[in-house]
Amino acid sequence: MDSLNDALEKLKLSGTDCSSDKLEGCLDCLLQALGQNNIESSEKIQQSGILQSFVNLLKLQTPSASKAAHIIAEIAKNELMRIPCVEVGLIPPLVQLLHSKDQEVLLQTGRALGNICYDNHEGRRAVEQAGGAQIVVDHLRSICTLTDPASEKLMTVFCGMLMNYSNENDSLQTQLIQMGVIPTLVDLLGIHSHNTALTEMCLVAFGNLAELESSKEQFAATNVSEEMVKLFKKQTEHEKREIIFEVLAPLAENDAIKMQLVEAGLVECLLDVVQNTVNSEKEEDNAELKTASDLMVLLLLGDESMQKLFEGGKGSVFQRVLSWLPSNNRQLELAGALAIANFARNDGNCIHMVDNGIVQKLVDLLDRHVEDGNVTVQHAALSALRNLAIPVVNKAKMLSAGVAEEVLKFLRSEMPPVQFKLLGTLRMLIDAQAEAAEQLGKNVKLVERLVEWCEVKEHAGVMGESNRLLSALIRHSKSKDVIRTIVESGGIKHLVTMATSEHVIMQNEALVALGLIAALELQSAEHDLESAKLVEVLHRLLSEEKSAPEIKYNSMVLICAVMGSEPLHKEIQRLVFLDVVAKLRNHENKTVSQQASLTEQKLTVQS
Repeated sequence: MDSLNDALEKLKLSGTDCSSDKLEGCLDCLLQALGQNNIESSEKIQQSGILQSFVNLLKLQTPSASKAAHIIAEIAKNELMRIPCVEVGLIPPLVQLLHSKDQEVLLQTGRALGNICYDNHEGRRAVEQAGGAQIVVDHLRSICTLTDPASEKLMTVFCGMLMNYSNENDSLQTQLIQMGVIPTLVDLLGIHSHNTALTEMCLVAFGNLAELESSKEQFAATNVSEEMVKLFKKQTEHEKREIIFEVLAPLAENDAIKMQLVEAGLVECLLDVVQNTVNSEKEEDNAELKTASDLMVLLLLGDESMQKLFEGGKGSVFQRVLSWLPSNNRQLELAGALAIANFARNDGNCIHMVDNGIVQKLVDLLDRHVEDGNVTVQHAALSALRNLAIPVVNKAKMLSAGVAEEVLKFLRSEMPPVQFKLLGTLRMLIDAQAEAAEQLGKNVKLVERLVEWCEVKEHAGVMGESNRLLSALIRHSKSKDVIRTIVESGGIKHLVTMATSEHVIMQNEALVALGLIAALELQSAEHDLESAKLVEVLHRLLSEEKSAPEIKYNSMVLICAVMGSEPLHKEIQRLVFLDVVAKLRNHENKTVSQQASLTEQKLTVQS
C-alpha cells in the first residue's frame, strides 16, 4: 500500500507531466495494487482525486493510453467506482480510443467500457451519447474473419462490452439490432466455433437480443439455425447445452426460424437428448430432458414445421412422440400430449391419428392421472382430445371409444385449466351428435356442475365454456328431457345472461337454445324465463343498433315463440315491441326485414 500511496502522490504532484518512464512506473504500481486488492486500491485512487487526470492520460496520442485504459478497466470492476468514472468524464476519451489501430489499446478500452456499463445506467447513457456502440459494432464487422488469438480475444471483449451495454435494456438492444449487429454475431459464431470463450460470449449476446420481437426477423435472415445446431452437436457438457437452449427457446418462437431449426436437424438432437436422459435420476439430466421436450413442443407450434414433422403420420418424429404417452415419465407424458395437441391443429392429421388409435393412448394417459391431480398432464391430454374431436368424422368414433365417459371423471376437478378443457372437449364431441348430447344433457351431475361453473366470474373462460355447453346440449339434442334437466338445475337464467354476451357467437347460441326451450318446454321454463327478464333482454337486443343481424333475427323468432306464455306475453305488450319491430321492416338484411314483418303481424294479431 505504501508504494500505491507514493505513486498516487507523484501523479497528484506532477499530473501527466512527469517523464514517460516515471509515469509508466506509477501506472504499473497502480495496476499491481489493483491486482492485489481491487476494492481498497480503487477506492484509494478515487479518494486521491487523480481519477480526473486519466482524462488526459487516455488521449489517443499518449503512449500510456493502453495502461491508463487497463487501470480504468480494473477500477470499474468495483461497482462503487463505475459512476465516479462517468462523473469525471472518462467515457468520451475512452470512446475516442476506440479509433486507435493498436490492438492492446482497443482491448483495454473495450474492457474499461464494458466494466463501466455493467449494471450501470449512467455508464450506458454516456457510451450511447458518445457513439461508442456503433464504433464497436463496426470493429467487430471488420475483424470478424480474423482467426489469430489476439483478434479473437479482442472480439470476445467487444461482444462482452456490447452485452453489458445493452443487457435488460430494450431500447439499447433495439439500437444494436438497427446497427446490424445480429448478422455479424452469427458470422462470429460460425467462423470461431472452435473458440470457447468467444462462442459463449456470442451466445450470451444472442440471449440478450433474441427476446426482442424486432430481432427475430434479422435472425431469420441469417444461418443462425444451422450454426446453433452445429454448435449443439459438438457440446458434451450440460451447462454449455443449457446456454444454447436458452437462446433457442426465444428464437424458436418465430415460425420461420422454427422451420429453419427443423431443417437444420435440431429435432434429431432433441430426441437424442430425451433418449439419453429419460432413465436418469440425476437432477441435471431431468432438467435437460424437460428443456429438450419443451423445445420440441415449441417447434410444433408452427404450422409448416408441424406438418413437416408429422409427415402424413409416418414421420419418425411423430412415432417417437407417440411413444412418450405411455412412458410413465411425467415430463414426457406432458410433452407427448402437448405434441399431439399441436399435431391435431390440422383436420387431416386429426382424422389420421384417430384412425390409428391415438384416442386410446390419450384415454389411458388420462386414466393414470385421474387420482393424482396432475393438472398439466390432464390439461394437455384434454387439449389433444378437444382438437381431435373437431373434424365431424371423428366425433362418433371418439364417443364410441368412451372419451365422454373418461372426460366426465374430471368433473370434480377444482382446477380452472382442467375445467376449461373438459368443457371444450365435451362441446366439440356433441356437435351435431344428437344421441350423445341427449345422454349428457340428462346427466344431472354434469348439468348441475355446469350451472355452478356458470357463476365463476373470476374464471371467465370456464364461465363462458359452461354457458356454451349448456346451450349446445339443448341445440344438438332438441330434447325435452334435456331442457327439463336444465330447468330443474337452474340453468335458464344463465342462458338468458349469455344472450347479452359481448361475443356474437355466444349470443346467437343462447338465443337458438332459448328458442328451442320456448318451442318444446315453454310451460316448465316460463317462471325462470320471466325471473331472468328474458323479454327485457330481447327488447334491448332489438333496440340496439349495434346488434348483429342474426341476433335481431333470432330475438324476433324467440319473441314469437314465448307469446304462448301469458306472463311473458303481458311483458311483451308492456314494453311495446311493435314500435321496435316495425322499424326493422326496413332493415338492410332481407332475412331480418322478413322476420320483422312476420313478428309485427303476430304482435298485431295477439295484442
